[in-house]
Amino acid sequence: MAIFSEMANLEHEQLVFCRNDDVGLRAIIAIHSTALGPALGGCRLYNYANEDDAVRDVLRLSRGMTYKAAVAGLDFGGGKAVIIGDPSIKSEPLFRAFGRFVESLRGRYITAEDMNTTVEDMNHIRRETNHVNGASLHAGGSGDPSPVTAWGVFHGIRACLEVVHGSPDVSGRTVAIQGLGAVGFELARYLHEAGAQLLFNDISDRKLTRAIETFGGTVVDGDDYYSSECDVLAPCAIGGIINAATIPRIRAPIIAGAANNQLDDEARDGEQLEAAGIVYAPDYVISAGGLINVAAERSGASAEAAMSDAAGIFDTVKQIINLSRAGRITTTAASNQVAEQRIDAVSRLRRFHLP
Repeated sequence: MAIFSEMANLEHEQLVFCRNDDVGLRAIIAIHSTALGPALGGCRLYNYANEDDAVRDVLRLSRGMTYKAAVAGLDFGGGKAVIIGDPSIKSEPLFRAFGRFVESLRGRYITAEDMNTTVEDMNHIRRETNHVNGASLHAGGSGDPSPVTAWGVFHGIRACLEVVHGSPDVSGRTVAIQGLGAVGFELARYLHEAGAQLLFNDISDRKLTRAIETFGGTVVDGDDYYSSECDVLAPCAIGGIINAATIPRIRAPIIAGAANNQLDDEARDGEQLEAAGIVYAPDYVISAGGLINVAAERSGASAEAAMSDAAGIFDTVKQIINLSRAGRITTTAASNQVAEQRIDAVSRLRRFHLP
């Protein structure tokens, strides 16, 4: 891989490789942009097939965080970290070692929970750096951000339903959730309480059993997920699953979920969805609740304020869809436009130096 070319293509500022063989740590921290503020983004633990895949993922994810913060109106830039390995490598020393690398960046990057990392892991990191969010309440953090992320996705789904059907009411609507991790499970809770019918797809039988026992619903196996008869597909697991192979199979008129980088190719797949008449809520717009929660934690705002702000994703998603329709562009192109305009405007403002 030509790493500097990859960084240039997505306009990254910094890529940091972190190694500590004593604790089994191999991590990469990507800082995409600090134009709006310190780069904020979660720490993901994943057993990548190779190091090139890990680099590509952290670059794409960190860029998404820049745009997520910009569209949400927050004064943060975009960053992300990945730790290479499966969950069996998790330990206090590993996360504390990672925390020391975060501390070495002196606040340029703020880490948080992500795939396969937990509040307990953030507690370990916090023992080495204050540049971490999502630690437990007793450790000075705001706890698990997943309920806030899911709350924002729930309201984003309502916005899409209003655009497509004229009403945001989810009662009686069928939503197919892929991925029953922390966010997917909380999203299922909100949808169930609002009267939605639920379909579930996950590689874990344990997670599927838990969801069915808690909410009822139906399991959809494997790739049958994409052709589910439903009102909304809600991908909440891995990225790249909306692509040239899966789009022709999709019957749902709406795609709105929490997974990062859902489109395998942003331009191509966005245009194919548009041509098929499928409304797509850009993932970094609809999943901004977790980032909103982090902003609330760092400003000292209450958990209730974070939930209220996350509910505002309803209006943001509607704005993006309406902008895309008015400009005859994809929803991703519309959200990118909004993000880039804010980044440019704030960057120009900060040319005036304040001593």
